[in-house]
Amino acid sequence: MSVLKLGIPKGSLEEATIDLFRRSGWRIRGSSRNYFPQIDDPEIECALVRAQEMAKYVEQGTLDCGLTGLDWILEHDAKVEYIADLIYSKVSTQKAKWVLAVRGDSPYNTIEDLQGKRIATELVGFTKRYFAERGITVDTEFSWGATEGKVAEGLVDAIVEVTETGSTIKAHGLRIIHTLLETNTKFIANQAAWEDGFKRRKIEQIAMLLRGALEADGMVLLKMNCPESAVQAVIGLLPSINSPTVNHLYQSDWLAVETVVSESEVRELIPQLRTVGAEGIIELPINKIV
Repeated sequence: MSVLKLGIPKGSLEEATIDLFRRSGWRIRGSSRNYFPQIDDPEIECALVRAQEMAKYVEQGTLDCGLTGLDWILEHDAKVEYIADLIYSKVSTQKAKWVLAVRGDSPYNTIEDLQGKRIATELVGFTKRYFAERGITVDTEFSWGATEGKVAEGLVDAIVEVTETGSTIKAHGLRIIHTLLETNTKFIANQAAWEDGFKRRKIEQIAMLLRGALEADGMVLLKMNCPESAVQAVIGLLPSINSPTVNHLYQSDWLAVETVVSESEVRELIPQLRTVGAEGIIELPINKIV
């Protein structure tokens, strides 16, 4: 039997990715000592791989597909198929950015000012290409961590570091002078796997259900009954993806109404619905919207 080899990012995205697969319909189980977690699908084999290396192994074909950031795909200049963009939460949709930062009192204000200077970063390959494409010569060195401290202490002239809000960089007394890249999580596939009939169908199935789970994030299903005389007032209060579903109750002049709404709206919406005549209001969680 054919099997799809799926890479799960180990580290900061691991727990969120396993939860996303759970909401999509797959149970992934493992432990901190196990790099090959179990999944309740005989057509899939999982491997835990650091996000920084995922694109490399997918490109090589060691893995058929996996989840990683656009930044690490570009770092390896990997030739892979882009299947889906995945923003893990509607609560935090801001993309992470790789920025060029200098000390607050630095004389450097533009990317061109770094000509001939030393830069520390974890994203070495991408940074080298980025400056070279703009005709700017810099000495780029790999940073093993504590990158902000290196420029703050004068060990390097600037850093290229990832941030969402910039607050950590500012807390170290640094100043952002340029944004090199915006990044978010991508579901990617090996090109040969994408051309294989079984693997492509399985990859498309995973992508569809992952997107469905993300679309359902923060959404609930509201169901209620109301008299026919109140249905227009009820519908007037209800936001929905398309329009609310309305059906007559059996041998009754009452109607059943249901719709999908944002969970954050419910606390205001339910009292209003009660006021205009809705009864028997039920709020149900949603796993997927496809």
